[in-house]
Parts: sequence; structure tokens; C-alpha cells
Amino acid sequence: MRDTRDRWHLSSMLLAVSGTLLVGVGIYFLFLRPPLLPEDIRYMSLTPTELQSVGPRLMSWLTYVFRVMGGYVAATGMLALTLAATSFRDHRPVAAVGAGVAGGLSIGLMAAVNFMIQSDFKWVLLGMALVWGTSIATFVRESALASRQSRVRNPDLRQ
Repeated sequence: MRDTRDRWHLSSMLLAVSGTLLVGVGIYFLFLRPPLLPEDIRYMSLTPTELQSVGPRLMSWLTYVFRVMGGYVAATGMLALTLAATSFRDHRPVAAVGAGVAGGLSIGLMAAVNFMIQSDFKWVLLGMALVWGTSIATFVRESALASRQSRVRNPDLRQ
């Protein structure tokens, strides 16, 4: 019989999907995202003259900012993938706490801010945050079911 620790639970698969999505977003910010999107210009309410005046310096600066951000987002995704394949998959409670806090501070905050600024990408980011959150909720449910099943199989543990 195969060891249950070798099994990928739904919670781990969802966290791995979240990590993969974040790596993709990181790659987008590293290599594909232009320094200024139309939504950025809308948010800053820049006139064409103002944009022409600060545009070149701002674009140069933002290129560096988004490269750093892309690296951090991709790194967060890689860490989520690693966590999903190790202690989260083994159902260690500290892994769920760490994943929950990390998800809130990373994709959760990113989604919230994108709603505040009325970004064109707010719904995509919310979907990504919901996948991450669902992985945590699923982890809790799986842990509760495993604990209940363990008590049924081992009546001496009920005390």
C-alpha cells in the first residue's frame, strides 16, 4: 500500500496552481509588461503634455521597478510551489499558517489594491487570490476530516 504522505491532496494541488500562476505573473512583469499601461495613465490623470514631459524618465524608472516586482512575484510563486510539494502536502499546520499569511500579503494585497485603483486586471487577480484562499480552506477541511477518521480508527485517541 502506498504511503499517504506521497499523495497529492486537493489543497496542495490548488496551492501549486497558485504558485504556477504567480510564476507566470512574475515572468509577465519581468519580460513583457510595458512600463506604462493605459490604466496607469488614466489613474494618474496625466495630460498628453505632462506624459511627454515626464514619460521618458518615468518609463525608465518603472522598467526597473517592474523587473524587481516581477522577480519577487515569481519568487513567491516558486516558494508556494515548494511549500505545496513539501510540508503543506504533509498537512503540517505551520505550513497552512505560513501559506495563509503569505497569500494575504502577496496576491491578496495585490488584488485588493487593484480594486482600489480600478485596474483592468482586478478580476484576474481576485481569481488568483481565491484559488490561493481555496487551497487554505481545503487544507483545513482535509485536516479536520483526517483527524475525525483517525479518531474513528483509533478509539483510544478520543480522550
